[in-house]
Amino acid sequence: MNSKITVFTGTRAEYGLLFWLLKDIQNAPEFDLQLLVSGSHLSPEFGNTFKQIEADGFKIDEKVEMLLSSDSSTGTVKSMGLGMIGFSDALSRLNPDLLIILGDRFEALAVAQTALILQIPILHIHGGEITEGAYDDSIRHAITKLSYLHATSTDEYRQRVIQLGESPNRVKNVGAIGLEHLNRTKLMSREDLSKSLGFSFSDKYFIVTYHAATCGSEEPSDSFLAIIEALESFPTYQIILTYPNADQGGRVIIKHIEEYSLINPSRVFAIPSLGQLRYLSLISQSTAVIGNSSSGILEVPAYDVPSINIGIRQKGRLAAKSVINVEPNKLKIIESIQIAINRSYKEPNEIISHPYGDGNACSKILEMIRSLKFESAKSKAFYDINFIEAE
Repeated sequence: MNSKITVFTGTRAEYGLLFWLLKDIQNAPEFDLQLLVSGSHLSPEFGNTFKQIEADGFKIDEKVEMLLSSDSSTGTVKSMGLGMIGFSDALSRLNPDLLIILGDRFEALAVAQTALILQIPILHIHGGEITEGAYDDSIRHAITKLSYLHATSTDEYRQRVIQLGESPNRVKNVGAIGLEHLNRTKLMSREDLSKSLGFSFSDKYFIVTYHAATCGSEEPSDSFLAIIEALESFPTYQIILTYPNADQGGRVIIKHIEEYSLINPSRVFAIPSLGQLRYLSLISQSTAVIGNSSSGILEVPAYDVPSINIGIRQKGRLAAKSVINVEPNKLKIIESIQIAINRSYKEPNEIISHPYGDGNACSKILEMIRSLKFESAKSKAFYDINFIEAE
């Protein structure tokens, strides 16, 4: 009998990272792939991105509606509660041998908590990382403790998962799963992108994705307006704006995006979701990627494109030299954009090293799943590190 592997996805970004792993599980003769889809995938406001999943040839086995039409902290908590009710029924019907969760979102925490109580073992991808400017940081570590197997993106992150009490033989550094696209995804030409999106792209453009920082005092509206004001200093560059995640504070950013694109229709293109293929294709040909998305740190440097990382959301993450960190201040953002345009963050002909692997994570994750004894994965012991007391 085949092992039933359920993969959870609640956002467009997470699905894009999981794409090739989904394909590999789908094609593995010993596994039955089950897809559990929730969160912003099912929201018209965020582009109904479940349709892209289906267009890519995947069968969605369960859909769980959970997002309330609110981006307050109370609304987020209520959404998590709705999610757990729906996940309880969905996972009971699916009855998987293993649940795969990527990352650190509140949707992911809700499904992880549900799986724990239902005694469904979890394989967690991208644990051990640090992002001090979002409550995702705490969520990530919480999911680590709810999970049995761990696929981290660097050795440093592997050590941090072990530090959290996870046995080393259940933690493997596989690299960043999103880099799988480097080796396996054929990118679109600029002409094809223009036809697909109905917008004529020039040879000079920035991609901008800014999410609300959910920890600290970084005010999303002020920070995003600082970005827009800075971009006005580069009038010869087009701007591609993608919507933020369904986080508290995100809807005010969407309002600014829509207003800015309406008054600059020939220069500014706004879209709720590009989809992974169009997003990566645009990245590879862009002048720079601006904002605070994790992709600016994990994937963009692999395409030899600079990232301008604004504010505190990604604070603490390992980053390549091509990632330029800057405060959400108009003048400092302008300065950083100029550095990116001139590539003055590196020496001429310097090849930037990337800390997140070589783009072969999926085969390593499949190896982890194949070696797992599913019945024994329903409980685990805390792994104690023998600390040497300071004298």
